[in-house]
Amino acid sequence: MSTSAALSKPVETQPDLAAVKQRQHGAWSSGDYAVVGTTLQIVGEQLCEALDLRSGARVLDVAAGNGNATLAAARRWCEVTSTDYVPALLERGRERAAAERLTIEFREADAEALPFADASFDTVTSTFGVMFTPDQDKAASELARVCKPGGKIGLANWTPQGFIGQLFKTIGRHLPPPSGVRSPALWGTKARLEEMFGRTASEIVAEPRMFVFRYRSPEHWLEIFKSYYGPTLKAFAALDAGGQVALRRDVLALLGEFNRAADGTVAVHAEYLEAVIVRR
Repeated sequence: MSTSAALSKPVETQPDLAAVKQRQHGAWSSGDYAVVGTTLQIVGEQLCEALDLRSGARVLDVAAGNGNATLAAARRWCEVTSTDYVPALLERGRERAAAERLTIEFREADAEALPFADASFDTVTSTFGVMFTPDQDKAASELARVCKPGGKIGLANWTPQGFIGQLFKTIGRHLPPPSGVRSPALWGTKARLEEMFGRTASEIVAEPRMFVFRYRSPEHWLEIFKSYYGPTLKAFAALDAGGQVALRRDVLALLGEFNRAADGTVAVHAEYLEAVIVRR
């Protein structure tokens, strides 16, 4: 290649992951994810069954939100530590644990820099949480680091082709994501899990599962997600009036595509990948 050609070649800039994380923190701190998160409880229960959790196991729930997998593990008499980097979500988890009289340790923590020693836990979980970290490889490395050899990492992640993966894609057409940052939905593919965990895992079992969003109407779903789900709330807030109308139209069209209810309500089938990774 000539010198002039080399100089004219575009320079690929690395994304500012710290800035991306700060914006994401603002998004997840806005609204009240717990309103949406509570409806996803069945996913935490099913993940704990897939992990075959036993009483007394030391369990770490990462990016736990309002604690779906946290509560499910505690109901199985495990010793659970629940972490998130949004204090308000941890408080929601504390409220739920207190209501059920469950003993759980809640701790503020960044999924990319977990404040625990190597091999501290028998099982590490995350449901629709760690998948949103900007530095995916670093987060995966942290999950593996704190899990003991022979222990398990259990994940539930939205798939690219499923409803939420397509919602991200729809939002991205109106508000492009940060350049150079991998899509969170890649965590919902076995190929990406093998890239991130292949060196530290002796086995990766990943199966597609289906969660059904059940709401009063498409408009009700949209109002809840616009008001309480950080990414959707921030997307609408970033657009002008015309942009909001266009995004609303496209999201309602997507809901119509995935909705299996014919009575005016919402029964949207949303695919996710349930993964059980055995630590080498």
